[in-house]
Amino acid sequence: MSKRILVIEDQEDNRRILRYLLRSAQYEVIEAVTGEEGVDLAERERPDLILMDIQLPGLDGYDATRRIKGNTDLRHIPIIVVTSYALSGDDVKAFAAGCDAYVTKPFSPRQLLAKIREYVP
Repeated sequence: MSKRILVIEDQEDNRRILRYLLRSAQYEVIEAVTGEEGVDLAERERPDLILMDIQLPGLDGYDATRRIKGNTDLRHIPIIVVTSYALSGDDVKAFAAGCDAYVTKPFSPRQLLAKIREYVP
């Protein structure tokens, strides 16, 4: 059975790139466009890992991460932030919200897959 990864990303082009990359590596992909939808899908689907954008409509990635990590049934799910937010301190804010790893866009597909495999072999 393949591992499931929840991608929470509002930009279709970015979701398409991640979908292709993850499926080519034999992962099952679940997608959410908003932070609220991502939290709901995390609760319902219990993915093996979450790729979280920060800049989302409504509930941003920081708050979505806090909600997921605040749920005792979900806090074990690794969250990797994949974002274009690369200013000084943005990674600190992401880790403070509860994320497990931080990757900036544009990313190297090989490096992102290596990071994912650290959490989901």
